Amino acid sequence: MRRIAITLLATCLLLAGTAVGCSKSDDEKAKDCATALTERTGSDSADTPTVSEAEERVDALDKTLASMVRSGYAGVAKEAADAVEKKTKAGGKSRPEACEPLSEDNYNALLTAKTIGGLGWTGKGGEFDKLKMVEGLGG
Repeated sequence: MRRIAITLLATCLLLAGTAVGCSKSDDEKAKDCATALTERTGSDSADTPTVSEAEERVDALDKTLASMVRSGYAGVAKEAADAVEKKTKAGGKSRPEACEPLSEDNYNALLTAKTIGGLGWTGKGGEFDKLKMVEGLGG
């Protein structure tokens, strides 16, 4: 009887430990993924955006590129888009284990946001900086 009680207690503790390990918030999962993408993207290790922050950064880049195209700077916009794509692919295609809990869309937003940072196109707060992008492209 004592052996059964010890086995049940050990099982309960194991299950409780597993549940605690799985209880990370979405923001914590995103930050873990962003950290794992640091070396791949060449970005700052302190740059660990949440998914919503990453989406804001990517949206700002998209809007800037669209505005450039409308203003007659399609060539520069293409150069910027190509730089992001090249930098993203340079790190390899494998998805880090820390990024597995994220949806494909959230992972891609973080990867792109970290790539923008790795290109040096972000300001002190991690937001996209179009002037740094133009400077980085040699403009």
